[in-house]
Amino acid sequence: MKLEEAIKSNKFSDDKHRATVNLLYSAYWLKHTLSMELKKHGLTPEQHNVLRILKGSHPKELCVKEIASRIVEKSSNVPRIIDRLVAKKLVTRYQSKEDKRETLVGLTTEGINILHIARQLVEDVTDRTVNLTNEEAAMLNALLEKMREDKTA
Repeated sequence: MKLEEAIKSNKFSDDKHRATVNLLYSAYWLKHTLSMELKKHGLTPEQHNVLRILKGSHPKELCVKEIASRIVEKSSNVPRIIDRLVAKKLVTRYQSKEDKRETLVGLTTEGINILHIARQLVEDVTDRTVNLTNEEAAMLNALLEKMREDKTA
């Protein structure tokens, strides 16, 4: 669907402005689509992201600060997300023996199992919704990384 049809507007000052709105709209559209699938298994995209981060270091636990530094959506409340994952028995949380100020978080077997299911859901959604060839996806990745090169913003 064309951006102008989706947002019912075609008033952009230039192509950069249109690209910015298009990127924001597309990001929210994809997040919503993923959210609907993850919700069927009791997960939010933010919880899925924390589980993915923990899987990357598994079996080593990570401190909350390290998880927060790796999370996609920086405005997320990581301690609250972890509280919910603990309540669902998908992660464990305990105080570090070396540094009492540090809280460590690790995946449970249930967390690994739900992450396996979620990974397949994300792959299915990606296959169904991201209508790009691998070459186009590589080009998009390069353009997005180029856009973020200026770290002062």
